Amino acid sequence: MSGNGGGPWGSGGNRGGDNRGSGGGGRGGDGQKPMPEIDEIVKKGQEQLRILMGGGGNGGRNGGGTGGPGFSKRGVIIGLVALVVMWAFASFYTVRPEERSVELLFGQYYKTGNPGLNFAPWPVVSHEVVQVTTERVTEVGTGRSALDTGLMLTRDEAVVDIEFQVVWNVTDPARFLFNLADPRETVRAASESAMRDIIARSELSPILNRDRGAIAADLRSAVQGLLDSYESGIAVIRVNFDKADPPEQVINAFRDVQTARQERDRLEREADAYANRVLAQARGQAAQLQEEAEAYRAEVVNNAQGEAARFVSVYSEYVNAPEVTRRRMYLETMERVLGGMNLTILDNVTGSEAGGSGVLPYLPLDSLTRTRSAN
Repeated sequence: MSGNGGGPWGSGGNRGGDNRGSGGGGRGGDGQKPMPEIDEIVKKGQEQLRILMGGGGNGGRNGGGTGGPGFSKRGVIIGLVALVVMWAFASFYTVRPEERSVELLFGQYYKTGNPGLNFAPWPVVSHEVVQVTTERVTEVGTGRSALDTGLMLTRDEAVVDIEFQVVWNVTDPARFLFNLADPRETVRAASESAMRDIIARSELSPILNRDRGAIAADLRSAVQGLLDSYESGIAVIRVNFDKADPPEQVINAFRDVQTARQERDRLEREADAYANRVLAQARGQAAQLQEEAEAYRAEVVNNAQGEAARFVSVYSEYVNAPEVTRRRMYLETMERVLGGMNLTILDNVTGSEAGGSGVLPYLPLDSLTRTRSAN
C-alpha cells in the first residue's frame, strides 16, 4: 500500500523507473543498450509539457499527486498575457500619411482613422485602409478591350478616334468603399459618357486643331459632376487629352481633305485681303474727291460773297460821293489792266508831242538799274 500511495501518476513514475531497471532484463546482464520504447518517448513528452505549464517533474508527482494533470497560476497568467498580446496586435494598426482608414462597428461605418497609430478593438471593430493621395489613372480609348474603341461621332457626322486619361484620387474613403462597387469601372464609364456628349456637340475641325484644351476642361467638370452625383468620394485632378485623330481606315483621305480645306482657306484669305485693299483705295479716292468738291464749293461761295460784299461797299461809297468813287474805280481798273505793261502812258499829251501816236517812248532807267544789280 505504501508503494501505491502516490496515486496512479506517481506509481506510474515508479513503475516506469522499475521498468527501466527491469524492462530490459538482458541490459543488466549483458550491458547492451536497446532501442527506446514508444511509451517512454510519449512519457518524456508529457513530462516536458507539464514542466512548461508549471507542473512539477517526477519529484512533484512523488511528493503529492492531485490525481490528474494540473495547471499552475503562473501558466494561467502566461496564457492570459499571450491572449492580451494577440488581441492588442489585432486591435492596433498604423496608417501611413498617404492613407486613411475606415473603421467598421459590427460591419457598419463607425469613423475614419487619421495617419498614425490607431486603435480598433477586435473583433468588435474592424478596419480597412485606403490610399487617398495616390493619383490613379483611368485610360479611355486605348483599344484594350472590344468596348473601349474610342470612336466617337461629332455634330457634323464625322467619326473621330479619341484617347484620353482621367487622373483622380480619393477624398472620402467611406463613400469610396460603400457607394461604389467598382470604382475604376465607374470612373471609366462616367468619363466615356461625358466625352461622347461633348464630342457630339462639337465639330470635327475644332476638335482636331484648337479646342483640345477647352474640351479637356469641360470633360473634367462633367466627370466631376457625375461622380459627385454618385457620392463616390472621388476628386478628378486633371484630364490628359492624348489623341484626337480620324480613324486609321480613312486617315489618308482625311489628310487630303484637310489639305484642300487649308488651300481653300488660304485663297479665301488672299481674296479678302485684295478686296479690302481695293475697297479701301476706292473709299479713299471717293473721300478725296468729296473733300475737293467741298473745298471748291466753299471757295466759289466765299468769292461770290466777297465780291457781293465789295460791290455793296463800293455802291455805298458811290452813293455818298459819286465823282470820287467813279474816279477811284477808273484808276483801279486801269491799274489792274495796265499794271503788267512796260509802256508808260502820259495823259494830256498831244499828238505832236508824242510823235503823232499819243505814246511817248522813254528811257527805262529802272530796268537798266535792275539789270546792272543782277550782273
